[in-house]
Amino acid sequence: MSRLDKYLWSIRIYKTRSDAAEACRTGRVSINGVVAKASREVKPQEIIIIRKGNIFFSYQVLQPVDRRQPAKNVEQYALNVTPQKEMDKLNLSGDSFFLSRDKGSGRPTKKERRDMDDMLDNLDFLDPSYNDDDM
Repeated sequence: MSRLDKYLWSIRIYKTRSDAAEACRTGRVSINGVVAKASREVKPQEIIIIRKGNIFFSYQVLQPVDRRQPAKNVEQYALNVTPQKEMDKLNLSGDSFFLSRDKGSGRPTKKERRDMDDMLDNLDFLDPSYNDDDM
């Protein structure tokens, strides 16, 4: 069996294992609808849901793995079952929200960039009063 943080790192969802563990710790990762800890063992046929910003990515575990895999081998271990509705949010998110900086302030420093990324990760773009059927 494989730990959840190792699995997410192995199938290239996160760049580092510590990023995967942090996502689990902050409640952005759930398995079969239940928030999961980094140490939880993954089993075949389970559905892992990962929140990145306002998008919920879904992956079905095909086979547990402990070692980082080349990108071409990932489909042997995980199946992307993210609904099309969620994938459409990828295209919309850049159009609907942006951060502005004062003119002439230059590029953000490393710390400012991390702060902006943290802010975007913690924002909940989903408004409970919003309904897609209204469109």
